[in-house]
Amino acid sequence: MVSSASGSGGGGDGCTAAAVREVATLRFARQVVLGRWFMVFACLLILSASGATYIFGIYSKVLKSTLGYDQQTLNTLSFFKDLGANVGILSGLLNEVTPPWVVLATGAAMNLAGYLMIYLAIDGRTARPPVWLMCIYICVGANSQSFANTGALVTCVKNFPESRGVVLGLLKGFVGLSGAIFTQLYIAIYGDDAKSLVLLVAWLPAAVSILFVHTVRLMPRRRGESQSATSSDPFYCFLYISMGLATYLLVMIVVQNQMDLSHAALVVSAAALLLILFLPLAVVVKQEYRIKRELEEALLVPPTVTIDNKAAPPSSDLQMAEQPAKTEPAKAEESSKLSTPTPASSSSCWKNMFNPPAQGEDYTILQALVSVDMLVLFLATICGVGGTLTAIDNMGQIGQSLGYPPKSIKTFISLISIWNYAGRVTAGFASEAVLARYKFPRPLALTLVLLLACAGHLLIAFGVPGSLYAASVIIGFCFGAQWPLLYAIISEVFGLKYYSTLYNFGSVASPIGAYVLNVRVAGYLYDVEAAKQHGGTLDGAGDKTCIGAQCFRLSFLIITAATVAGALVSLVLAWRTRKFYRSDIYARFRADGEPALPEQQRLKDSAQSSAVNGTKE
Repeated sequence: MVSSASGSGGGGDGCTAAAVREVATLRFARQVVLGRWFMVFACLLILSASGATYIFGIYSKVLKSTLGYDQQTLNTLSFFKDLGANVGILSGLLNEVTPPWVVLATGAAMNLAGYLMIYLAIDGRTARPPVWLMCIYICVGANSQSFANTGALVTCVKNFPESRGVVLGLLKGFVGLSGAIFTQLYIAIYGDDAKSLVLLVAWLPAAVSILFVHTVRLMPRRRGESQSATSSDPFYCFLYISMGLATYLLVMIVVQNQMDLSHAALVVSAAALLLILFLPLAVVVKQEYRIKRELEEALLVPPTVTIDNKAAPPSSDLQMAEQPAKTEPAKAEESSKLSTPTPASSSSCWKNMFNPPAQGEDYTILQALVSVDMLVLFLATICGVGGTLTAIDNMGQIGQSLGYPPKSIKTFISLISIWNYAGRVTAGFASEAVLARYKFPRPLALTLVLLLACAGHLLIAFGVPGSLYAASVIIGFCFGAQWPLLYAIISEVFGLKYYSTLYNFGSVASPIGAYVLNVRVAGYLYDVEAAKQHGGTLDGAGDKTCIGAQCFRLSFLIITAATVAGALVSLVLAWRTRKFYRSDIYARFRADGEPALPEQQRLKDSAQSSAVNGTKE
């Protein structure tokens, strides 16, 4: 018994050692780096460093005090930040005609240039720039976020079309966590210096994008490919890791709010943060090893040869059978000539602009832009995202007006980042699950999210003591939840052919809503209240701060009404798409419209396709 046990234990150790030897080879390392799961890992890191626009509230006070801005001027800067972050039409069009690495490299250059100029301005290393030039700087820097999103996120959605809700929720979740990640890293590297945070925002996202610029690429699904290469199981592993990362960030935020940590402790916490951030690499290695084993086992399956004993057809029949095969190249050549765009056919896109295909088919860009569904979705996004974005951008001033200490204000902003992540992940994974099981339409989920956001706006409007903690949770969650739903609806209703452009067009609604609700409503009404408290005017370089719940009360009552209107508009889209979401919307992404083959059959077909078979009966 002892010898058999030891023998089996030795066999287990031998298998483990053999597995380690297989993994620790250059050939396997090359497989990992070139695999689609390492591409997903690279996208996770790129997007976790691309959400610098969400921490504007931390360094906005430095901008305001250093450059002598009033609240409306600061909100104008915030609007151009949102404009740059969300107007990604250029990145979408660029992604239609170039590979993703061009989009990522362009975004890295824009990020470095824009934010570096802002840092030099607030640090006094350049002459104080005029407001219009600062608006250009922050718009260019923030626009790099759309390039990172387009290059990484759109590529992942096209590589995993059957799991787009899960992909969007997970990747957008890492974007939501990026604000808290930036906060922890800048405290560990530079200390509590908001100016240096802008410097970190300038170089870190650019460095990450350049590092993985050739990893992110389109990898079309091949027939007979290993099940592990396209399985959605690793996404759930990534989800659990991201939940652990979010929990760790939440704990660190609470601990730092309760006690003053030494710089060494902050460095250790940042190192632990980076360790968790790179943990998905272990999932990538495990999945690639599984792919390797499946391919090896598939090659061991002997090919099946079936001999047909039927009499051979006469030679005349053979000639007739071969004739269609010979004419196929000619037909293909003819069809290619017919598909070549001519002046007449190029003008047909304008004629068909108001004659769109069925929902779920590939719309052209013009057909999508003028469709009623896109208009309805656009209006709902203006009201919904515009309101929550106004709350996020003004969270620093809201906390200050309600008398919260600076450390608590920083906690609010970090909590928004955490709950932003929770909203994105929940909306992506939960909407995919209820859609698959109950055919629950995503536009109806968007309606529920907008109604929930109204509760957060009302908490800010009435200024209930201590309610800003709950408001930051609700608003962060709802802001995050809207994005995966918006992008998934666009991909499902209008197709994936021009998704790069339509994806970015959907986000254009955000800065429009932010300009109306943030600059024209919240910024203007705040300055009116501040002027009442400072002698009726805000001229000069004196204190321009407003204190009291009345500073934002009327603004957020208006925002609440706008959000309710957005929820009603999204109900219209839910009604228009009800029949579409009751159908199998992912059927055309499966082989020949049939469900995906079971794993054993897929491996068998893969092995047989590489062998020389006889005629099958």
